[in-house]
Amino acid sequence: MAEPTDHLPVVVIGAGPVGLAAAAHLVKRGLEPLVLEAGPVAGSAVREWSHVRLFSTWGEVIDPAAEKLLAPTGWVRPDGTTYPTGGDWAERYLQPLSDSLGDKVRYGATVTGVARAGRDRIVDAGRDEQPFTVHIQSADGREERITARAVIDASGTWSVPSPMGANGLPTLGEKAAADRISYRVPDLNDPAVRARYVGRRTAVVGSGASAFTALALLADLAKEEDGTHAVWILRRGIGANTYGGGEADQLPARGALGLRAKAAVEAGHASAVTGFRTQAVERDGDQLVLVAEDGRRLDPVDKVIVLTGFRPDLSFLSELRLGLDERLQAPAALAPLIDPNVHSCGTVYPHGVNELSHPEQGVYLVGMKSYGRAPTFLAMTGYEQVRSITAALAGDQEAAERVELTLPETGVCGGAGLFDEPQNAEQSGGCCAAPSTLQIGIGAPATVSGGR
Repeated sequence: MAEPTDHLPVVVIGAGPVGLAAAAHLVKRGLEPLVLEAGPVAGSAVREWSHVRLFSTWGEVIDPAAEKLLAPTGWVRPDGTTYPTGGDWAERYLQPLSDSLGDKVRYGATVTGVARAGRDRIVDAGRDEQPFTVHIQSADGREERITARAVIDASGTWSVPSPMGANGLPTLGEKAAADRISYRVPDLNDPAVRARYVGRRTAVVGSGASAFTALALLADLAKEEDGTHAVWILRRGIGANTYGGGEADQLPARGALGLRAKAAVEAGHASAVTGFRTQAVERDGDQLVLVAEDGRRLDPVDKVIVLTGFRPDLSFLSELRLGLDERLQAPAALAPLIDPNVHSCGTVYPHGVNELSHPEQGVYLVGMKSYGRAPTFLAMTGYEQVRSITAALAGDQEAAERVELTLPETGVCGGAGLFDEPQNAEQSGGCCAAPSTLQIGIGAPATVSGGR
């Protein structure tokens, strides 16, 4: 007979915004969390884009349960109307929150595998009664195995950026040109980084908020430094929705990003190349030449910044029985609600433990990782996810199924699939009509929160 698992901790993978929120909700429910963070500090991934300003205000990126946990510590809540950078978010919220959890958070602990005790993914007998075993490797190389009653994977997708190829694979020559390709928004306040782009031609591949940010930063640099120019590579045509929601976006800072990218193109600091699906990257001396599937060749560039999204690392979950959508790599019940092939602006419906459950009971992917390859995730969504999941783990099914969520109009009407075709992107109008706020759920709406 299997031993009871109630005394075991709930392991949370990742000490980012959603992982730490999960820990706060577990504490609120009287459950014991153990947060395993691969980095040396809280929000290690967030700190890697510390120079980027969020398009959500402080009031939208602080979890209510986390705030209650912080209150007795003397923590001072930042002005809710201002916009933090990633560095602000990490230093002024995530690190204090992690500190308040004390030894419930372990740094330098990389999760290398999760399984059922004594059961690989093939074995049925007694599976659900067994605890989870979580294999970790410490920063010094030491290996360890921890037993858990449940696992909440909030490790995000930051570690696996998507490649340049439109087919989801690296283009020919992409790996060989790695010394001149970046997959991050550059921090041009860093003199060493700035020097890489001053007076250079830089190709920016991507069409989301990160690409907008990179274009805006390079445009500012072009105003100050002669010879600096950005080449914006778009797989689709330029249409009404290319620059996002603009002034109609209910997250104004996000809308402003798109308008800044548009201004960069119109001012000549960036040039847009449309319908360009990169097939190869070729060397031309010290420069690179991008070649499209249709044979077009661009003028040489000095650097390439690839901002085509992220994807989840599922390798350490290979012995668990996950129910994932074959396209998005998101939980099967959640995928239809977030699928960029079909969903329109703001139509992310309430979801919690029911949509995030898997055939393997007691394991949940949350936060950015729960969206798989889908874009436009908001921090508020992750906070609501872990509120629902922790309620279920505590046996409060009524609270787990009561999802309250207010979502801002995203200003993003599609992503890939048919929407990716130039003829669809160039159509006037779009699914974003008059700006509105969608209120979904039961009872009073929760505080609107957002993410990058």
